[in-house]
Amino acid sequence: MEKKLSILREKGYKITPQRRAVITALEEFGKFPTAQNILESVKKTQPDVSLDTIYRNLTLLAEVGIVHEIHRHTGNIYEIVNPGHHHHHLVCTECGRTECLDICPVNDAYVREAEKKGFQITGHTFEFYGICHDCNTGNKK
Repeated sequence: MEKKLSILREKGYKITPQRRAVITALEEFGKFPTAQNILESVKKTQPDVSLDTIYRNLTLLAEVGIVHEIHRHTGNIYEIVNPGHHHHHLVCTECGRTECLDICPVNDAYVREAEKKGFQITGHTFEFYGICHDCNTGNKK
């Protein structure tokens, strides 16, 4: 928690009770809560918080690199970024199931190509979208 709060402070952001509660909720959920899941958790300590406040905080946390937002047609989900553990995701377009993929397809060729065009890559996101095993075989839970 303190490391995440120090990142916010370093970037000039205030540590509000709502912001602290959102980070706590993300840590408690572990992988892949929705904004609605986070709202329900935050309301336990901040009963007047709105879904808009949750989204604003999640957007900020994603912008500063504390949270990764994963886009799904069933609704976006979030995970805390673990420094030193870079990964991507498999996302089922049928049920929304999301799995970590512990490899990164970005290599030096992409960096060189970007540099030729005058770009300095500072980050990237990469998700694979498809149909999970359960949906593909009709074994939905």
